Amino acid sequence: MNQFFERRYVIAGIFITIIFILIARLYYMQIVDDKYLLYANNNVIRTITKFADRGPILDRNGKILVGNELVYDISVIPKQVKPFDTMAFCKLIGMDKAEFDKRFLKAKIQSPNREIIFDKQLSPQLYASLQERLSEFQGFFVDPHPVRAYPDSVAAQFLGYIGEVQPKDIAKSGGYYRLGDYIGATGVEKAYEHILRGQKGVTNMMVDSRGVAKGSYANGAYDTIPIPGARLKSSLDIDIQKLGEKLMQNKVGSIVAIEPSTGEILCFVSSPTYDPNLMVGRNRGNNADSLNKDPYKPFFIRPIGAHYPPGSSFKPLSALIALQEGVITPQTTYYCPGYYISGNRRIKCLEKHGLVSLSSAVAGSCNGYFSMVFEKLMNVSGYKNISPTFTDWRTNVNKFGLGSKLGLDMPNEKGGNLPTALVYDKIYHKCGWRSSTIISLAIGQGEVEATPLQLANIECTIANHGFYYTPHLIKSVGTKNMIRPEDTVKKYVGIDAKYFEPVIDGMQAVVENGTAIRSKIPGIVMCGKTGTAQNPHGEDHSVFVAFAPRDTPRIAIAVVVENSGEGAHWAAPIASFIVEKYLKGSISKRETGITPEYFMEANRLPEINNYSHKPKGKPSPADSVKNIKKNTDQPKVKSVFHKNKKDTVKFLAVNKGK
Repeated sequence: MNQFFERRYVIAGIFITIIFILIARLYYMQIVDDKYLLYANNNVIRTITKFADRGPILDRNGKILVGNELVYDISVIPKQVKPFDTMAFCKLIGMDKAEFDKRFLKAKIQSPNREIIFDKQLSPQLYASLQERLSEFQGFFVDPHPVRAYPDSVAAQFLGYIGEVQPKDIAKSGGYYRLGDYIGATGVEKAYEHILRGQKGVTNMMVDSRGVAKGSYANGAYDTIPIPGARLKSSLDIDIQKLGEKLMQNKVGSIVAIEPSTGEILCFVSSPTYDPNLMVGRNRGNNADSLNKDPYKPFFIRPIGAHYPPGSSFKPLSALIALQEGVITPQTTYYCPGYYISGNRRIKCLEKHGLVSLSSAVAGSCNGYFSMVFEKLMNVSGYKNISPTFTDWRTNVNKFGLGSKLGLDMPNEKGGNLPTALVYDKIYHKCGWRSSTIISLAIGQGEVEATPLQLANIECTIANHGFYYTPHLIKSVGTKNMIRPEDTVKKYVGIDAKYFEPVIDGMQAVVENGTAIRSKIPGIVMCGKTGTAQNPHGEDHSVFVAFAPRDTPRIAIAVVVENSGEGAHWAAPIASFIVEKYLKGSISKRETGITPEYFMEANRLPEINNYSHKPKGKPSPADSVKNIKKNTDQPKVKSVFHKNKKDTVKFLAVNKGK
């Protein structure tokens, strides 16, 4: 009996203890700790993400290239949706019933209890109409969202665009991004994403059973404010950028202009281009599809992605290496009979130049002189030891930035092509090739290829007498104007400064009285070099490189106009207009009669069947032979204009007697 009563007290004590613990726990949960209250209130609290404004991007003079404007996204919590007039809803947002049903079903499958993006980027006008009746559509919400706006619609490939995050972006973001967020997809937007995006904020709102906002939750104690992204000041000059894009209308090619004293990119034209505003708004997807289907590839960033043989623009570089190696002197002469014989190969020259020195060979673009120089370089240790000699030559060329990326602050930069000795060993077998085999490299043809950015950077190096700064698109970051330390480091190419003057003398003569005389700028001494890039898919590409003024260079430039023949006819005039506009602020009347309007209106788009923006495969030995046999710089006007008779008549009329 006593044992029975003792057990009863023990059991009762256990139950009392458990009840006491439960009461204490309930007191703690409801009175002391409010997190469970927050969990309970999730059904009546709506968390609104406040997106930060992306940092604006300015040109070098403070003009806005890209800013922000508000659009509105519609989201839905399927479980909260009550019967409503779907046709009225569809009419308000400009959607058909079939599309509505498709999206609503997708949202229900994805998560009936979570807020899902239903429609994006409604204009302020559409939002105003919807907002008046939003209370009729329970379960649907509208949130403001800043998107990019481009007031001048320029520099699309330079700036890039933003797009929706992909799963891989979300995984790498450490929880920052979620489905439906936007991220820099290309160009500067992508390269500087972490700086431009800012920090999102959160607002917690109390809502009733119909989803109508009833005020801030907990007086905003758990809210955070969005922090805008930092401002970027680009190095771009919007005035010459606009001019460059107009000059390259209806043409395929590039313009890259750089300030030699800093490496800042002043002009970055990739043509054909597109209006960057097309990549914003509800029609973004359709616009992107159309642009992707364009055979001329407007999304392709030609200044850093397209490869071209540099042609005769390579000759000054070749001369500088020969001078440094002691193979020639500025006084070294060569008698040009109109061709050069290398082994069993005959390299045509532009004309019978007669006796030429280094400067006059640059001025006259003498293929014979530079073929002679190249053979001297390759055979300096004997023709049987060409492999190590070629490797040394390649190393010297690479110092100028060819054959590798320059380190531009933009994704997807390509390095061009600078063949190694191993490449020729594979093609011709080891010890099976000589200087005559690769003689086309002497005049910038054959297997060597460069991007327009690399061509402009070579001009910076020549203008600076032996060094360059890493080309970059962003001048400074934030209100404190911070700059990247690596952008201030001089990169020397290993050529003594004294060797540049005779080469520059020749480049000045190219413009003063040589192949680019039509592009001479009144009152400005411009030093340049015309070139022709071999093109296996049609007419050759027109190339011109230059810098100006000679004594205190402020701009270096490279222009490539695809399928347009000699550099003197298209690339050189376009470059001269850009240079003059930048240096003088206006374009003067030229003695030769050429005008910017003529080049703006001219159509040089190649035929679709013959067009390819990138050569396929590696060059074969036969390509090198072809390059040698073909004249690379002779100005035959009729070969330039065979596609457009109207252009031909206008050009010949303008230049009659010149």
